[in-house]
Amino acid sequence: MRYTQDHKAQTHQRIIKEASARFRRDGIGATGLQPLMKALGLTHGGFYSHFKSKDELVEKALQMARDELDAHCATLFAEQRPLDAFIDSYLSEWHQTSPDQGCPLPTMSSELGLRGQPSPTTDQVLSARLEQVQSTLEGEQLSERSIVIMSTLVGALMLSRSVENAELAQRILDVTRDHLKQNND
Repeated sequence: MRYTQDHKAQTHQRIIKEASARFRRDGIGATGLQPLMKALGLTHGGFYSHFKSKDELVEKALQMARDELDAHCATLFAEQRPLDAFIDSYLSEWHQTSPDQGCPLPTMSSELGLRGQPSPTTDQVLSARLEQVQSTLEGEQLSERSIVIMSTLVGALMLSRSVENAELAQRILDVTRDHLKQNND
């Protein structure tokens, strides 16, 4: 049975979307191609008519996560107090409990770094956030301060996701949020 080009393009996008969510939620290494394709009602062999390798899919999935984050951050940085809005969103309970929909830095990008497979898309994600954060700051050392803010956000989110104690997880988010907001007013 032959499918139209439009059908193939839609299937291609469905695979990328599902992979992006699974890679952020479960990890790249833990996400097998066969279960991924099965979840979409597709065959494992059909994967290779869309992608040369899992690595290619990883990069496409990271790009999709970047695009989703860019759209979300455009809204946040258009608010009256953009840095506060960004910090509140980044360290929110939703972001902590929804890695499949959130920033790829503490999930996919972290795993790629551990594997020794840095991605130019990670550079784009980080550079865009640094520019947005820096644009809200006043005073000196804006570039350095934006790096500290982003590093703190990513680290706090990763820690809050990794601890078993729910109170400690919430405390990590709350203390970090309050500290960042107080020190950037």
